[in-house]
Amino acid sequence: VLNRSSFYGEAGGQVGDTGTLSGSGFQFNVIDTQREGDYLVHIGHLKSGVLQLGADVTAQIDAARRGGIRRAHSATHLLHNALHKIVGEHALQRGSKVDRDTLRFDFSQPRPVTSEQLAQIEDEINRRIAEGASVQAQEMPLQEAQKLGAMALFGEKYPDRVRVVSMGDYSKELCGGTHLSNTGQVGLCKIVSEEGTQKGVRRITALTGERALERVRHDEELLKKLAQLLKTPQPSDLPQRV
Repeated sequence: VLNRSSFYGEAGGQVGDTGTLSGSGFQFNVIDTQREGDYLVHIGHLKSGVLQLGADVTAQIDAARRGGIRRAHSATHLLHNALHKIVGEHALQRGSKVDRDTLRFDFSQPRPVTSEQLAQIEDEINRRIAEGASVQAQEMPLQEAQKLGAMALFGEKYPDRVRVVSMGDYSKELCGGTHLSNTGQVGLCKIVSEEGTQKGVRRITALTGERALERVRHDEELLKKLAQLLKTPQPSDLPQRV
């Protein structure tokens, strides 16, 4: 536990940061960061030296991992906005998990989202990414945020003063997580699955940035291998060949 920290403690669906704590003669590897009341708890392993009460510490997060988390979190807001536009205003957030270039989003929806709708949602998200709209975070009284139309998590209790994350002129949400400075930094968002989790709740899983590109390349390579196995000149001929 430190008196202040650059690490993000798991909250609001976003995973905790990892990294290192170092000081005079010691290094501590942080594998997770959690919240206990008003405190951030850095969980990990002492790699070398001895930890002592009152020691001066340099807190260094894993910046590459944080970057992937930021991409996924900003893409989550874009997904929420796209769901409202394509599926309907009833598609409200019911839960989420944001990790490095991976996001999982639960929302209220009585029936499966069609393949056509998923394609439209993916197109809408990537259009917003291509626009490169500014991402702004501002603290304000809860009532003011509600007047601005900021979306809140269903059933969540918020303090009198909240943080509103805005993207362009189309997305406003109450959120305490880490984000990009503009939507273009997401790079690419690829939806990989849509499924039901309970009655009236559906889940979309998507990849961003490096992992989205890895998934596209993996699928392309798989098609090439199948084409070779079935001796078809082009992967587009596979359905007819099968």
